[in-house]
Amino acid sequence: MNPFDPKSVLLAKHAQHVVLIHFPIALFVAGVAFDLLAVWRQSRGLAMAVYYNLTAAAISTLPAAATGVLAWQWQLDGKHLKGILLLHLILGLLSTALIWIVWWLHFRVRRTPQLALPAYRFPIELLSVPLVALTGHLGGFLSGVNGSG
Repeated sequence: MNPFDPKSVLLAKHAQHVVLIHFPIALFVAGVAFDLLAVWRQSRGLAMAVYYNLTAAAISTLPAAATGVLAWQWQLDGKHLKGILLLHLILGLLSTALIWIVWWLHFRVRRTPQLALPAYRFPIELLSVPLVALTGHLGGFLSGVNGSG
């Protein structure tokens, strides 16, 4: 197989998920970091960066999740999941839901300017980041990056 052959890249059964998943992870973690920095520096510009990062992170979870489900269907023919793969799926869905919840909290305030961002978003964000990291770590084991998968 030629690594530069577009057909092998686009039609690989798992490659799309492995590539696409980095976008929501990076955008979400950067968005949370910017959120903490925006509050600390009281920066409106950083607050805008937070919103756009979280928006892009939330949207990019959709193709990442879809390609994960497709990889499961193609590689395992939709068999029942167990072990690390099942845990990765559950944590992936939970991570996706939390990313969308954090985005919604910011979206709601942006849509209704008289509202202030709730302080309880920080515990949600700070819980979500390690959960997203753990999900990615398990995915690394499944792909063979962090060990045999």
